[in-house]
Amino acid sequence: MTLTSLRRICAAVALTAAAVATAPAHAQLSLSSLFSPASKTKYPIVLVHGFIGFDNVLGIQYFYQIPKALRDDGATVYIASVNPSQTTEFRGEELVQQMKQWAAKDGVKKFNLIGHSHGGPTVRYAAGTVPTMVASVSTMAATHFGSKVADDILANTTPDGTFDKVATAGLQLIGWLTGNTTYKQADLLTALNALSTPGAQAFNAKFPVGAPTTTCGNGPEVASVNGNSMRWYSFSGTSVKTNGWDISDAILAYTADYFKGEANDGLVGRCSSHWGKVIKDNYAWNHLDEVNQVLGIVGKDAPDPVAFYKQHANRLKLSGL
Repeated sequence: MTLTSLRRICAAVALTAAAVATAPAHAQLSLSSLFSPASKTKYPIVLVHGFIGFDNVLGIQYFYQIPKALRDDGATVYIASVNPSQTTEFRGEELVQQMKQWAAKDGVKKFNLIGHSHGGPTVRYAAGTVPTMVASVSTMAATHFGSKVADDILANTTPDGTFDKVATAGLQLIGWLTGNTTYKQADLLTALNALSTPGAQAFNAKFPVGAPTTTCGNGPEVASVNGNSMRWYSFSGTSVKTNGWDISDAILAYTADYFKGEANDGLVGRCSSHWGKVIKDNYAWNHLDEVNQVLGIVGKDAPDPVAFYKQHANRLKLSGL
């Protein structure tokens, strides 16, 4: 190595240190953190599943292969277990109680919350209820403004009919298999009302922080709840049939018809997913691809969902979170 090269390296290190020292307080990083594993965030990551979701069933995780990849890359990851089919507030309160348990057990001060589908409003409930415990809120294909699929099913379902009873029994079985303690309270119509357009509007009125400032636009990247600043991000896909080997594609292609031409991922419309800063709302993913399901089968030319979550963890890390 020449003396000139050595001087350049030293100068680069000095500039990096200066940048760290002069960064805003909320984003200050140490040199050690810059060179730590890419997904090693300051605060642990919490993954929250959506409607009909689970943390782990028969050894298969909802966020397929994602927690391990994040952990292998330096992150501390918790996986929430919330009711597969209940109100946002019910699920959110379950999440809050788990956060408090993790905080007490492991000495955690704050969490980076990531929610998929109904998990999006669920993490917003936690941010609005215990804001001192939340560093960031990130949502993937979340039902922030409801789902037209829920609207249509509600409009064509007879209350207390056979369909409702059979579906509810199936949802309770999912909750039981995953070990959720409130599985007996799972109920299809209750969840569909929460996921509907009117249900989302009512929830948003109570928890408005991070909302887009224009129709189908962006919300703030940084916003506070009761004086507690946190970052807000959202993402989603707009593809439906992505891989012929994926057994879920046919189902999502059917539900996509409810949107009548509006861009969607099979269950959530593109604009409904917007909350906080929209990083990207048209990934080549359907609603299950977004969590690397089923069993990691996505489109040939689609981005790797596992790599996406690692990239986002790095985004949080570089923001000092």
